Amino acid sequence: MSSPILLSVALGADRDYPVIVGDGVRHELASLIPSGSRRVAVVTQAGLPVEVDPGREHRVFTIGDGEQAKDLATVGELCSAFSRWGLTRADCVVGVGGGLVTDVAGFAASVFHRGLPVVHVATTLLGQIDAAIGGKTGVNLPEGKNLVGTYWQPLGVLCDTEVLATLPPREWRCGLGELAKYHWLGGGRLDELPLPERVAACVRIKADVVASDEREGGRRALLNYGHTLAHAIETVGRHDLRHGEAVAIGLVFAAELARDLGRIDDAEVAEHRRVVAAYDLPTEVPDGLSVDELVEAMGRDKKVLGDGLTFVLDGPAGVEVVEGIAAARVRAVLERVRGDAPRGS
Repeated sequence: MSSPILLSVALGADRDYPVIVGDGVRHELASLIPSGSRRVAVVTQAGLPVEVDPGREHRVFTIGDGEQAKDLATVGELCSAFSRWGLTRADCVVGVGGGLVTDVAGFAASVFHRGLPVVHVATTLLGQIDAAIGGKTGVNLPEGKNLVGTYWQPLGVLCDTEVLATLPPREWRCGLGELAKYHWLGGGRLDELPLPERVAACVRIKADVVASDEREGGRRALLNYGHTLAHAIETVGRHDLRHGEAVAIGLVFAAELARDLGRIDDAEVAEHRRVVAAYDLPTEVPDGLSVDELVEAMGRDKKVLGDGLTFVLDGPAGVEVVEGIAAARVRAVLERVRGDAPRGS
């Protein structure tokens, strides 16, 4: 077994925190719990085959599966359960699971008693390379993804690559969709690295971006590459596609839109399609989704900055935020990337 890889999210002013990557690192949880914490609330999902020991009195609180559980009602139920148990501001919350769990657990921790410490044990590829890192928490509204949330940095994150072997194939591909975007954010040939090093490479990129732009005032928006359409697909499609599947489609769409705007050439579009297809991910917007509804949902995206639509797009200077794209142009490109919905598994 290789040694764990220790990384850091460098926020300064005594706010730096560790991210530990490697097989079996979930067993290091007790070392990340504040010494003064008397109790630990472990937030997870029923049936998740990962147990943790925070080294002091703890109780497990389960939330539902699927995006329908990622809402304000779930956060309210968690906070009520914390209160009934007697959790105090001196105690701690631990999120054990994928991005849905760490988003919900982090949000609940940020608002209960106006803020409790939180530690994440990320158990999915998506959680380890993206969702658990950086302090963004959030839940969905019927109108869109992650429209209500907070910035609440964890005390530490454990990315146990050992548990990734338990992921169902579709959950694994969901993480690969998020991983694919890192190819254009400085990751290079990620698919040639051993798994722990691949996860660590993504964490390094995200940690560097978060350290330079904690609250998404500029550079951090680049981490949303492929996400504007992805979130619209998830909302309009009622989450029939997993997040990473939708991101994969969003990456291909972003490449097609960038070519339409004269930012990249045919070869770069082909490279986007090659990377996405090599990860066994979908490349086309499902036929059953309304283009008008997708454009409307993208117009409500929290990244929209002014007139027209806002996207993160590739270009001569690399990936950057592009504002003011006409809805008519977006519709035309969407029509070109339609197809059959990918099969589930």
